[in-house]
Amino acid sequence: MKTLSLISSLSTLLLVLLLNPSVQTLAKNQENSELPILIKIKSFLDPKGETLTSWSSNATTYCGGSFEGVACDELGQVMNISLQGKGLFGQIPPEIGQLKSLSGLYLHFNGLHGEIPEQIAELTQLTDLYLNVNNLSGQIPPQLEKMANLQVLQLCYNQLSGSLPTQLGSLKKLNVLALQYNQLTGAIPASLGNLGTLQRLDLSFNRLFGSIPVKIADAPLLQVLDVRNNTLSGNVPLVLKKLDDGFQYANNTDLCGSGFADLQVCNASFDPENPNKPEPFGPQSKGVTPKAIPQSAYVTGDRSGSKSKSTNTGLAAILGAVFTIMLLIAGIFTFIWYRRRKQRIGTAFESSDSRISTDQYQVKEIVNRRSASPLISLEYSNGWDPMSKNQSGSGLLQEILESYVFNVDDVESATRFFSDSNLLGKSSFSATYRGILRDGSVVAIKRIAKTSCISDETDFLKGLKILISLKHENLLRLRGFCCSKGRGECFLIYDYVAKGSLLRYLDVKGKTGSGSVLDWSTRFSIIKGIAKGIEYLHEVKGKKPALVHQNISAEKVLIDQHYKPLLSGAGLHKLLADDIIFSTLKASAAMGYLAPEYTTTGRFTEKSDIYAFGMLVFQIVSGKTRIGSCIRQGAELCKFEDFVDANLDGKFPESEAVLLGKIAMMCTHECPNSRPTIATVVQELSNVGSAL
Repeated sequence: MKTLSLISSLSTLLLVLLLNPSVQTLAKNQENSELPILIKIKSFLDPKGETLTSWSSNATTYCGGSFEGVACDELGQVMNISLQGKGLFGQIPPEIGQLKSLSGLYLHFNGLHGEIPEQIAELTQLTDLYLNVNNLSGQIPPQLEKMANLQVLQLCYNQLSGSLPTQLGSLKKLNVLALQYNQLTGAIPASLGNLGTLQRLDLSFNRLFGSIPVKIADAPLLQVLDVRNNTLSGNVPLVLKKLDDGFQYANNTDLCGSGFADLQVCNASFDPENPNKPEPFGPQSKGVTPKAIPQSAYVTGDRSGSKSKSTNTGLAAILGAVFTIMLLIAGIFTFIWYRRRKQRIGTAFESSDSRISTDQYQVKEIVNRRSASPLISLEYSNGWDPMSKNQSGSGLLQEILESYVFNVDDVESATRFFSDSNLLGKSSFSATYRGILRDGSVVAIKRIAKTSCISDETDFLKGLKILISLKHENLLRLRGFCCSKGRGECFLIYDYVAKGSLLRYLDVKGKTGSGSVLDWSTRFSIIKGIAKGIEYLHEVKGKKPALVHQNISAEKVLIDQHYKPLLSGAGLHKLLADDIIFSTLKASAAMGYLAPEYTTTGRFTEKSDIYAFGMLVFQIVSGKTRIGSCIRQGAELCKFEDFVDANLDGKFPESEAVLLGKIAMMCTHECPNSRPTIATVVQELSNVGSAL
């Protein structure tokens, strides 16, 4: 009876503690607990104190935008540090590993030097680690294997040396591993083939030697393997041909292999069937012993045998029962928290925003893929209310905006209270619903949490004004917006576009006129319309400023019922926080839309828009999403069978195909200054007397 009484008392106490508002308040009062750590980090990153001036030891809080680049979760713990391109010339301190809730660390495009501290591996919640384009040296810490949630590891364009740790093969959630342009030596670890989610592996421009492990091809989702400009040798596994143009291996003079046009066939010493040839760090390797993964220490109990078994058994039973009750209560509490969180837009999904406004049949696939970025749950501004009459942006600016304001009732009724049946898709920062307004018009309503928006409300209002000022026949029209302080969300209302994004018309098999295969005149018209939309963005027109789109892709081109292209997403970066903008670039980079100079400058310009437009021209003419060297060579040499979509059955004017090939090549030139202006492109297209 005493045992039951004890269990009952403990259960009641635990339940009271968990549900007591004062306990929950206590958790929220931990907001400044990491202040000393941040100040220490500042002293390393910015030793002269010239950049991180907002990081003050006297600050009352570091959340809510008080510390530049710092964002917190709901408990006041640092969840994200975004300091890319800030001109930091210090070092990465070991103390960085003490920010246990950190999920995103963006320190790229700076001048940081020194080694990567092994303590960074203590960030076990980290998903994105960007240290690229710095002056970091030393070896890649093998301790990174402890970062079980890591999805993106960007260490390229540094001075890292030593061999690749075999332990990187333990990062089971890794999507991108970018190590190009370093001074790495040694062999490519076969353990990288264990990475079941790896999509991109870039090891180019290093000093790696040995053969390419066959096991690398075991990575089931691998799309890009770049090993150019190393000193690799031996037989290239034939199975890598499945990557097509995603496999880049130039300037490794001792590589050989059959099935690869520009490689010599291997002689007997490179026989791929020879079972005695070990792979680097593979199971057959001899003389190479990777460091053993440290095992957890065993916790042993009292082995003296002095206590009776009955006493130990009784105590164990009590503790077991208490532990079970604790788990039950914690489970209930977690479920309640999860339900509350789910009501917000906090559940992010990794998909693009293109299909968002149109492709309802793909919703099930989209919502079943979890996001690679948790940035949606960050906390920026506690009193967020951009349309408040007391807001500093009130006046003429606010009067202009108010004519576009919808109320929450309009938004809720249009979407049937955000019914799942109206959900069109979710991206890393928003969710979009199909809606019907009271006047009967069909719209797409983009739902954005305040945590994804610019924390400065005056800048947010200016961003809205820019969106409203964009009026062109080839841009998706913003009908209005709604900002709700109570919901902590902003809603953008756009025209609904019925025929989906340009992606729907790529990589299809069929016949011209089937609806999915576009005829030539429609393709030419779409290219011309996109160019005109970009031209409008780049020019100063009336009170509209010149604007760089930053994220042009096939997903951002929507097709209306008359097959007119509407470029979506223009100006949206004026509303979003920097880290959210950066998270949206992953898909663009993977699809080849990101201009090469962005890797070294970290900046978007009109010429980076031109590069993305050139990729669109390649895609529209070829009908393919992935543009490889074969398509480029076909455009350059006017080999139409390699460049123009075979679905057209030769039904296209060759002069126009030549022109579009020329435009695509010029727009995707590696040197930005060699790319034409969009005005020049529009003029070239307008000079063509095509029967549209």
